[in-house]
Amino acid sequence: MTKANRRLLIIVNLGTPDAPTPAAVHKFLLEFLSDPGVIDLPRWLWQPILRRFVLNSRPPKVAELYRSIWTADGSPLEVGTRKIARGIREIADDHFEVTWAYRYGDRSLYRTLSKRVGADTEAIILPLYAHRTSSTTESVFLEARRAAQTLGISANLREVTLEADDPGFINALADCCRSAFAKAGGEPDHLLLSYHGIPTRYDRRERRQYSTDCLATTNALLKALNWDPGHATHCYQSKFGPEPWLKPTTSDLFTELPQRRIRSLAVVTPGFLTDGLETIEEIGTQGRELFKEAGGDTFIRVNAPEDHPALLAGLLRAAFPNC
Repeated sequence: MTKANRRLLIIVNLGTPDAPTPAAVHKFLLEFLSDPGVIDLPRWLWQPILRRFVLNSRPPKVAELYRSIWTADGSPLEVGTRKIARGIREIADDHFEVTWAYRYGDRSLYRTLSKRVGADTEAIILPLYAHRTSSTTESVFLEARRAAQTLGISANLREVTLEADDPGFINALADCCRSAFAKAGGEPDHLLLSYHGIPTRYDRRERRQYSTDCLATTNALLKALNWDPGHATHCYQSKFGPEPWLKPTTSDLFTELPQRRIRSLAVVTPGFLTDGLETIEEIGTQGRELFKEAGGDTFIRVNAPEDHPALLAGLLRAAFPNC
């Protein structure tokens, strides 16, 4: 590590299209789905499939979904990311600088590092994920290393992660759950803890690091809520492609639970620190419809913690463990 006079904390989120349009979604999906950490098929095999089939059919459909959640301030994911950065900045005072970047999209790690990191700067890379895998944390770190090497600042990087059972992270999730339950008029019959899925093959290859991290969050959150594990289910969402993914699948549970006489359901998505398409639309709209069509009554979507003070404290603890 080079001796630094400045410290810059860079929080890194997945990214978002610049606009809810087919062209913007096409550009975003091309970069996202070209990442070998996300799709690890040989490039010669995957790229023709991606360009000829996936990108010829999905952008208009996905753009329509983005339009349904877009706000006056832009993408909900960007709004949430800005809130986290602003919250940390207010705590930081003048002790260190804070900015944010995306793994995919125009606000790239390369652009951020090139603009903000000099020879006297320690750049602390903090992905906004608490569950480690090749398609999330490792992809962020690899991209940061590539950009830093190109810029000649590799010695300036420090990589940190939020622990899956960090007390601040867990307390923020628990508080969001309690707020959602209170707003709905009481606790639900059942609680789903839904995480972004990954192919089973990836998890096995990585010695089940991702699924172990997710289970650590689930166990810690249920304990914080004093929730009976018999009235909760750990599950995975957002499956893409034909190969087996981690199970059980969230969308299947939306139709199965009413058959078990579960009429009120809450869904918390601990893998998403900011709300976005996967939480607002996939869970809040599609999930609600599936549950109610199957006979369910009350559906509660728990908001992402975003700038909850306890989460901000957890992120700061990850970045500066000795402070």
